[in-house]
Amino acid sequence: MEISVTIKDELRRFCESFAGDRIQRIQNNINSINDSLKSETKSSAGDKHETGRAMIQLEREKLGHQLYEAEKMRQALAGISKLASHTNIGQGSLVITTEGVYYISISAGAFKKGPTQIYCVSSLSPIGKNLLGKSVGHCFDFNQKTICIKKVL
Repeated sequence: MEISVTIKDELRRFCESFAGDRIQRIQNNINSINDSLKSETKSSAGDKHETGRAMIQLEREKLGHQLYEAEKMRQALAGISKLASHTNIGQGSLVITTEGVYYISISAGAFKKGPTQIYCVSSLSPIGKNLLGKSVGHCFDFNQKTICIKKVL
């Protein structure tokens, strides 16, 4: 599998798009909930009305937390140097192993280009933690497999 350093720009854009789309979806849900709260009118069933408003408020708080986490993803991406070259694996590293290819950034799933599949993973994910700080030639056990690092870009 031939992977060049230029694919890192595409991976970064993929992750930025993932984070941006997530933020937009959450923001749309928050706006929808805010509209629901505004349009909620007091009915003769007062307790039912208050319970409904409380549930909507809880949902809004949950979405607020999700928005905070999504913004943290965007900030993590902003902190990755576009020009960095790595010998030890860190944020922004593209890692080719015996079991797959990983881009250490945010957890954004699989990026596919032709037959190549690259997993965008957070340094805080289980595989990310195992890769962090390692270099070419290092091997480690993960999910009952021995994984060896073949190349770091």
